[in-house]
Amino acid sequence: MSGELRVIPVEGIPEVREGDRVGGLIAEQAELQDGDVVVISQKVVSKAEGMVRRLAEVEPSEGARELADELGKEAAAVELVLSESKEILRAERGVLITETHHGFVCANAGIDASNLPDDGTVCLLPRDPDASAQRIRRELGDRRWGSPDNSGEGPPTPTAGPSIAVVIADSFGRAWRLGQVEVAIGCAGLAPIDDWRGRDDANGRELSATVIAIADEVAAAADLVRVKDEGVPAVVIRGLSHYVTSDDGPGAAALRRPTSEDLFR
Repeated sequence: MSGELRVIPVEGIPEVREGDRVGGLIAEQAELQDGDVVVISQKVVSKAEGMVRRLAEVEPSEGARELADELGKEAAAVELVLSESKEILRAERGVLITETHHGFVCANAGIDASNLPDDGTVCLLPRDPDASAQRIRRELGDRRWGSPDNSGEGPPTPTAGPSIAVVIADSFGRAWRLGQVEVAIGCAGLAPIDDWRGRDDANGRELSATVIAIADEVAAAADLVRVKDEGVPAVVIRGLSHYVTSDDGPGAAALRRPTSEDLFR
C-alpha cells in the first residue's frame, strides 16, 4: 500500500520528571487524529518511571572494578551495565555489548548519560517498554476522551476516541554499519511486523524472506525531524493508519530475534 507520510515534531513538552504522565503531556501539545502513531524518546519514558541513577550512589562490585579498569570506564557505570544485563557478549575497545534482561542486544545495556539535567547521572531503559507503551496509549486516550482521572464521567467507551499507536524509540548501533539508528524498544496499538513471506512481488515471484520491521522504520522516520539538542521528545507520524490496531498487539517484543535463530552467537 503506497501513500504519503507526515512526520510532525511535538514541541512545547516540558522537562519530564519522575511520576509525570507522559501521554497527558503529549496530548496537551499535539492535535492527534485517528490512525496517528506517536513516537516517544526512551529517555523521557525512563525519566517518568524513575529510571535515572546517580553514579555516586552506586557501589561497584569487585568484578565491575576489574572490568572498568580493563575498558577504561567508570566502575559505577560498569556496575549498572552488569546489573541491567543477563549476558555480556563482548567487552573491548571501551565498549560493553550486552544482552539486557529485556532481550535487547546493545551497547552498555542501553544506559546513557546524554540529555540529563544533572551531572553524574545516567538513564536506564524502562523495565518493560511494551507495558510502558500500553500505559502511555491509555493516557493519551484518557486525555482525549475523558476518564475518571480528569472528567468524573466514567471511562470512555471503546468507540469514544481515535485509535492511536505508541512507539518508544531508542538509538542502537548496527554491527556492520556506522552510525546509530532509532529502533522500537516498545510499542502498543501498532502491527510491529509486516510479513510478506508467501506473497508475490511486483513480478509475480513468491517472496520467501521479506519481513518488514514496521515499528523500527517508524522509529527511524521520527528521528529525522528531531534534533538531539532541541528537546523534542515526541513525534506524530500520520499516514500509517493501516498498521494501527484497536488492541495493544504483541509489542516490540515481536521484533527480537530468538537466540536459536542468531547466526552470530
